[in-house]
Amino acid sequence: MASSDLEIKAKEAFIDDHFELAVDLYTQAIALNPNHAELYADRAQANLKLDNFTGAVADASRAIELDPSLSKAYFRKGTACIKLEEYQTAKAALETGASLAPGDSRFTNLIKECDQRIEEEAGDIPIHSSEKTTPGNVVPMEVVQPFNELSDQVIVASAKPKYRHEYYQKPEEVVVTIFAKGIPAESVSVEFGEQILSVSISVPGEDAYHFQPRLFGKIIPSKCRYDVLSTKVEIRLAKAESILWKSLEFSKENTVPQKVNASVTGSQRPTYPSSKPKRVDWDKLEAEVKKEEKDEKLDGDAALNKFFQNIYSDADEDTRRAMKKSFVESNGTVLSTNWKEVGSKKVEGSPPDGMEMKKWEI
Repeated sequence: MASSDLEIKAKEAFIDDHFELAVDLYTQAIALNPNHAELYADRAQANLKLDNFTGAVADASRAIELDPSLSKAYFRKGTACIKLEEYQTAKAALETGASLAPGDSRFTNLIKECDQRIEEEAGDIPIHSSEKTTPGNVVPMEVVQPFNELSDQVIVASAKPKYRHEYYQKPEEVVVTIFAKGIPAESVSVEFGEQILSVSISVPGEDAYHFQPRLFGKIIPSKCRYDVLSTKVEIRLAKAESILWKSLEFSKENTVPQKVNASVTGSQRPTYPSSKPKRVDWDKLEAEVKKEEKDEKLDGDAALNKFFQNIYSDADEDTRRAMKKSFVESNGTVLSTNWKEVGSKKVEGSPPDGMEMKKWEI
């Protein structure tokens, strides 16, 4: 079936509220015509209806890359980023889209919403993900119904990923490694949002690889970077706050500690939530580490080792088992605190840039 025929059927499926079928048909059409921006923009719309917001961001970004003048791609990227509470990224996309479609009031309305949310965040006013959009902020879209409430769950593909990935972290950054061997740098696209990582690897003649997690915590996009090496793609995410990420991806169980309001003092100061039996006051731990580093004048690896020693000493049994197992099996190159991730498999090593791991026979 031709790409145009699949596109027509996808549009029909979307109108009939068969959003999963629409995504599947758009995917088939893209496989036949991978450089058609409209297909990506329309699949982004279907992903929005499925609450697959990271997928929608990736599709809209790809559409913009193929056709920078496609205003609806910016609108859909902005809409998805708002759902992910990525208000700065959403505003940037919407402002560009508004310049391309100056008569479209939908952009103006969503930009105002972004400004309001950004102001609320700056003022430490908590924004709950379960809040419904007020009637004044509902924006009509092409042949679609109003969005549902933001879901904590992001739909992901059940198929086995093409490339394996791992991560480890330091106090100030998280390093994600995607084990893709011999990939040309021009085939790799990486985008950073406030709490989104979007990775696409498109090699001619092969199925495209997409990895778009909503991250455990917020990052600083301007300080993030990536390198395409001979055996892997290494991505360095600069943490917005020096807190321990319990996992790479955001989930309902592993929530990011809320910013503490300056008016809260003394015994009323809340500690960061933990899903573990033993609660850890990460504020106190971080303050102690910083004080010890200052007093002992530690720097470099010494400060880093001291940071992890404190984590280990206050951790529960599962966390300690995860740290020991990952460190030993990876020959000291990976340190994980998530027993669910490392308990059932061998942890592969992830050497630093420019180095490789070798097994020595005795």
